[in-house]
Amino acid sequence: MKILVFDIGGTFIKYGCCVNHKLTEIHEVPTEAEKGGPHILEKVISLISGQMDYDAIGISTAGQVNADEGSIIYANSNIPAYTGTEIRKVLEKRFHVPVMAENDVNAAAMGEAVYGAGREKKAFLCLTYGTGIGGAIVQDRMIYHGATFSAAEFGAIVTHAEEKIHGKDFFDGCYEKYASVTALVQRAMKYEKELTDGRKIFEKLDDPEVFRIVDEWIDEIMMGLGSLIHIFNPSCVILGGGIMTQPFITDQIRQRISRYVMPNFAHVEILPAMLGNSAGLLGINYLTCEYRYKG
Repeated sequence: MKILVFDIGGTFIKYGCCVNHKLTEIHEVPTEAEKGGPHILEKVISLISGQMDYDAIGISTAGQVNADEGSIIYANSNIPAYTGTEIRKVLEKRFHVPVMAENDVNAAAMGEAVYGAGREKKAFLCLTYGTGIGGAIVQDRMIYHGATFSAAEFGAIVTHAEEKIHGKDFFDGCYEKYASVTALVQRAMKYEKELTDGRKIFEKLDDPEVFRIVDEWIDEIMMGLGSLIHIFNPSCVILGGGIMTQPFITDQIRQRISRYVMPNFAHVEILPAMLGNSAGLLGINYLTCEYRYKG
């Protein structure tokens, strides 16, 4: 079976083909998110129109997604006019094949569940650290969506109560305000303005002040993780996002875990994601296969 797979992010649309669960190619084009949801959908339609002999289409996308309907429940201002986009309805009407749509973090988590770091795990959490913090809850190779397909907004859990109470922005006091890569870069740039991304920061880890900044940032990661581990009692937590390819981070999290969770929770494994940029494409491939067979 051949499935066309797309991963729509704020910066790039990655796309390719999966043939019998093997990703045979990956390409990318700029999302041009500022042009809005209708522009993005037309770009996807154009990319699909150049393909032949496929059985289904899978769309992994930023935003909150109603996976039953294949529509965007909510997307923030980074992608204007995306909320309400009926991806499945539009694409099935246009191309006459089954279409599956899912949130990008959920799709990436399913990729890890089936093909990657979580494939032998019964229940796990997946968190991605980047501009913000994304999350997914996996149980028996199924995503827990919540009542309105909006579960696992882990970036919104409160880790600094005083800042939340007295803040003006919704995310004041929230996890992603302190533990995202954006937060790390903001701290680092106050020390040295050239430290504009995670790679540059870790290249200077031998600088005592940079080390201190990273060390404190990892403690911010731990504050959120400790709460999530106590709530969900997962067998493991899979950490994604480009910065999590740094072994120093996962090593430090493993060393600190016993300080942040009760002893009977300390069995939890901390694993880096295995699939990198392919996770969302592979995950939406699996979900599309499941949807097609159910259909």
